[in-house]
Amino acid sequence: MFPALDKLVRMLTTLPGIGERSALRIAFHVLKNEELQAEQLSQALLDLRRNVHFCSDCGGLSESAGLCEICSNPARDAAALCVVEEPGDIFAIEKTGEFQGLYHVLMGSLSPLDGVGPEDLRLSELEERVRNVAGTSNADSDSSAAAKTFSEIFIATNPTLEGDATAHYIHERLRDTGIRVTRISHGIPTGASIEYADRSTLARSIRARMDI
Repeated sequence: MFPALDKLVRMLTTLPGIGERSALRIAFHVLKNEELQAEQLSQALLDLRRNVHFCSDCGGLSESAGLCEICSNPARDAAALCVVEEPGDIFAIEKTGEFQGLYHVLMGSLSPLDGVGPEDLRLSELEERVRNVAGTSNADSDSSAAAKTFSEIFIATNPTLEGDATAHYIHERLRDTGIRVTRISHGIPTGASIEYADRSTLARSIRARMDI
């Protein structure tokens, strides 16, 4: 294989869901098209990396280095916190219009077989956020995320073995807080990802969330 082609294929296979055959198809597609398209693609990747950041509070996506639009929106229900696996899950839930609270992104789910433990996710940040939200430092903050207390922790991890294990772990860690902990209803098929669920199914699952 030509060095330039081999390098691109190796880089593409580092992306989730992209195997060597898919990487080769993408590389050949780039080769067959105008050089301008390759330049635009590379520029789009650079723009994304430079201009999109992770929210300093929830871990979702933001166009600034501080808070995202949701965390800085005073109209949001600061007493309800939705826990999701990935930033893309926020977009899916927001499209339903069923949840008006704040979010916390874990950046994955517990998966011992893959070597992903609690220390690899934003679980300690979640616990600290829940337990310290009533602290004076947060109460004096201008952030709308600084609620006096959370009345509900809504766990919307994916309905998979890993997602369920993560939800159980969070529930156990927050059991002594006295806060209502709910889990997204399994109206979403087991094994599916929230990000790709259709809007009506996801909306129904949010409305039918239950205590755990």
